[in-house]
Amino acid sequence: GAAETFRDLSEVEALRKELTGRFQIGDLVSRSAAMREISDVLPSIAASESTLLIQGETGTGKELLARAVHDLGPRRKKPFVAVNCGALPDTLLESELFGYRAGAFTGANRDKPGRFALADGGTLFLDEIGEVTPALQVRLLRVLQERVYEPLGAVHPVPADVRIIAATNRDLADRVRTGEFRQDLYYRIHVIRLDLPPLRRRKEDIPLLADHFIARFNRLQSKSVTGLRADVMGLLMAHHWPGNVRELENVIERAFVLCERGPIGAAHLPEELNPRRTPSPDSAVEMAEARKQVEAQLIREALERNRFNRLAAARELGIHKSTLFRKIKALGITLPKEKSRP
Repeated sequence: GAAETFRDLSEVEALRKELTGRFQIGDLVSRSAAMREISDVLPSIAASESTLLIQGETGTGKELLARAVHDLGPRRKKPFVAVNCGALPDTLLESELFGYRAGAFTGANRDKPGRFALADGGTLFLDEIGEVTPALQVRLLRVLQERVYEPLGAVHPVPADVRIIAATNRDLADRVRTGEFRQDLYYRIHVIRLDLPPLRRRKEDIPLLADHFIARFNRLQSKSVTGLRADVMGLLMAHHWPGNVRELENVIERAFVLCERGPIGAAHLPEELNPRRTPSPDSAVEMAEARKQVEAQLIREALERNRFNRLAAARELGIHKSTLFRKIKALGITLPKEKSRP
């Protein structure tokens, strides 16, 4: 015989994440204050049926955020369908969105459901909506206004029971001013807006994201990579990350091709991150500044979690109280006055 004991560790895991300042939005992990603001309002946004616009640079995770909104909302059991509006020409995009009836054009031998039909009852994610031509913008506007659409070749409108989430890496307000984007459509999709910050503005997330990708690739590739060497982490923190989170993921995936086990070293990084090049003074300054930003963020979060009790914060951080005092002064961290502290 045998006896097994099971224990629900979900609360323990949630407490551990809270103590480390980490939180998760769907598949997005973060510890930055900017992402925390998004996380706080996400349940309310997900519960509504209003059209959502997500703005952010390429690679920041706009589709992951859209999926998180879908998974948190009342339509979670229905399909999530994504369309990249910038990847198809106008004529193909129209049939892809709305579908067509048999005989609508030469070669249309049978009915083809569009993405609106496939997403019925669920969420339709329109990525890169800023690339849509004015002609197709008119049809999208009608769907948003009247909640109906007409497949190509159809004679009767079809109800559109979907929630629309749009995303763009363009400044739509600027495109409205230049006449490239319809103002009425802009206001229709701009009911709620979320701005995803680029990775260079939340570098404190780089260690967390790197660990997240390493754990995932270990599972997928059955490897035992243990993490990053300290010098590699410094190189990642100094990089500007024009490709944002997607670029970081690609860097870690490339490192897994070259690294079988143990920590990832500098030799496993791509050329643009390789320290064998002569570093410029600017890159050294950026690395030092990035380290300061991360250290200051960690100290601020520890102080806030401990209600600005510096002794408790020092214990949590694993440093002496006098060391914490020196770092607070050196990093220019401002503390509330004694009387106004909780």
